[in-house]
Amino acid sequence: MSRRGWALFAALSVIWGVPYLLIKIAVTDVDPLIVAFGRTLLAAVLLLPIVLYRRALIPVIRRWKWLLLYTVVEISGPWLLLGHAETRLNSSTAGLLIAIVPMIAAIAVTITGHDQLDARRIAGLAIGFAGVAALVGLDINVDDLASVGALLLVAVGYAIGPIIINRKLADLPPMGVIAASLIVAAAIYAPFTVPVWPAQISAPALWSIVALAVVCTAAAFVIFFALIAEAGPARATVITYINPAVAITLGVLLLDEPFTIGMAIGFPLVIVGSVLATSRRAVAPAEATAVTPVTVGTVDGATAVAAATMKPDAATSDATQTGATQPGATEPGAATAAGRTKEQPDGPSGHRPGTPTAPGR
Repeated sequence: MSRRGWALFAALSVIWGVPYLLIKIAVTDVDPLIVAFGRTLLAAVLLLPIVLYRRALIPVIRRWKWLLLYTVVEISGPWLLLGHAETRLNSSTAGLLIAIVPMIAAIAVTITGHDQLDARRIAGLAIGFAGVAALVGLDINVDDLASVGALLLVAVGYAIGPIIINRKLADLPPMGVIAASLIVAAAIYAPFTVPVWPAQISAPALWSIVALAVVCTAAAFVIFFALIAEAGPARATVITYINPAVAITLGVLLLDEPFTIGMAIGFPLVIVGSVLATSRRAVAPAEATAVTPVTVGTVDGATAVAAATMKPDAATSDATQTGATQPGATEPGAATAAGRTKEQPDGPSGHRPGTPTAPGR
């Protein structure tokens, strides 16, 4: 990867690890609904000129039913639930729990019949969920279990959203899908903000919301597409496994959150489990070359899409993050600025065509 690619990668790794910190700061003073509304509205306003210039919005609006479903499960629901969860839980805990998105995605595509679990992936699921159990069992009070449940619902939404993208929206302009979903999310939130609108907002909360919108959403996706063009979607998805480390580090250093025994045990187990649960063997040369939509970059509730061409000796690599899923990574594929890859070699998360994984976000 070039120096420019590494610079983009480093910037995005930090940017998409920061939202948990900013959300924590904002919800201490402002209702989580206002935080989510402000973030989506401002980011939509910033991205709208780009998609209008590219004429990328109208094709997405024509498929409004699937766009609405995607928005609800990937943005509107998760961002609101995440804010409410962080009124009770540390930002570092939230970042770590969202890291299970790739595991949930692996289960989801298996249930829907688009993939199957082998022994290694089953072992990965067991290891990853053991990490979650360690974190919850050692660190979480009984009174906070509802917040843990909310974060698990967030992870489910982050995992399902990219599946909707892959099956129903993959042929549409990626930036158009993102901008349209932010507009729809802001419209969904708007009527409910009136009763909880604050008389005043503290400077830390206000700047946190602005940073969430400008840096962690609008600018992040401009950088993300530049990274795809520079290094390919496969390598870009390594960010999935870096985001939780950034979230934990920032929470401990900037918010004085404790680094607990549960985190020390749970974090490596979740990451190792996610890598194993989303890994696959390479596709055999006998399998035909296919063009398939690949969902990359679901991190913190927003998804980017690239159309990848499968080589006979390559497996399709999908990732969903803030998680960008919102979530794995392979060797780099050559990509154009439009996000269409020419080559997508197999790697730790090599998948069958159309099988998504997800980060957090």
